[in-house]
Amino acid sequence: MTRGVAMQSVWECSKREKFKVLSINIYRMSADPVAIVTGITGQDGSYLTELLLEKGYTVYGLVRRCSLNNNMWRIQHLLNKSRLFIQYGDVTDVSSVTSILNVACFHNPPKVEFYNLAAQSHVQRSFEMPAYTLQADGAGVLNILEAIRAHPLKDRIRFYQASTSELYGKVQEVPQKETTPFYPRSPYGVAKLYAFWITKNYRESYGMFAVNGILFNHESPRRGEDFVTRKITKAVCAIQAGKQEFVAVGNMDAQRDWGHAKDYVEGMWRMLQAGEARDWVLATGQTHSVREFLEEAFGYVGITLEWEGSGLDEIGICVATGKVYVRVDPAFFRPAEVDVLIGDATEIRSKLGWTPTTTFHALVKDMMESEGNNLQ
Repeated sequence: MTRGVAMQSVWECSKREKFKVLSINIYRMSADPVAIVTGITGQDGSYLTELLLEKGYTVYGLVRRCSLNNNMWRIQHLLNKSRLFIQYGDVTDVSSVTSILNVACFHNPPKVEFYNLAAQSHVQRSFEMPAYTLQADGAGVLNILEAIRAHPLKDRIRFYQASTSELYGKVQEVPQKETTPFYPRSPYGVAKLYAFWITKNYRESYGMFAVNGILFNHESPRRGEDFVTRKITKAVCAIQAGKQEFVAVGNMDAQRDWGHAKDYVEGMWRMLQAGEARDWVLATGQTHSVREFLEEAFGYVGITLEWEGSGLDEIGICVATGKVYVRVDPAFFRPAEVDVLIGDATEIRSKLGWTPTTTFHALVKDMMESEGNNLQ
């Protein structure tokens, strides 16, 4: 090749989401840190990309084509950044993974961080699409690990796998920590279990810097609308505005360790800066029920709920008006329920200095404020 030859597989995404070839001088060597983010258009991917760009990284994002009109809404405000490059692909396609890895390593960087956040991440959907969930959440991870293992710069590549508290499922210990036995209760959890162990296996077999971040539930205004927390905040604002009568939920007794996604992506980054490759739990150490989340969200708009009935007949009633604002719908129950998840993040707090900064109250407030702005 001659000086100034364009590399055809690197793409820059403009605000209008049109893609153009970016010319690169193949002789230019860059000392800037480099990161690859799969699942970049998701909640965690968008916050992580913001963090990495603030820290001076050049970021390469892998985006899966889909039928949504605007699947890039979470990163729309970042698309004009000069150090962000977007490439279409899918972790289930080996050539996509190899391609973006080659692009990111093109200038022979001293270190590359590979964050795999791509997944079919909805637990209920995993019961409806178990085979696809296995391919995306399990086989996709193997594709990445193999691509890294075969790459000439493999010793410079650090890999983060987005693991999940759903691995614990039918919990064997409370709270759950790195040594707690796994017992997944959904196709999503089972697929993630394979991803966890294959990551650990490649670390131990090939000496790769590969870590699992076992993240407990983390939410934000960028959460998908089909997840219960975002479903609740959106519904409460719609009810307050007179656009919806009530919200239907599943198991209100389910308890989760809820944190803010912004805090958790910083934990991901810290894991890849650590002196050793190992697996870490990220959690707040506090648990709240779905019922408490409902009370907090309605309370934000000045509505106090009282509860009547039990089980499938339980309803949430507005104290002031007597209107029913919450109902239980059995369609939202899982075939195998996970009742309580609460994590112990002592290890990463003590060894990497990570600590969550957002309280449960502040999390719900942030989501409600954003939801209210969306309605205006």
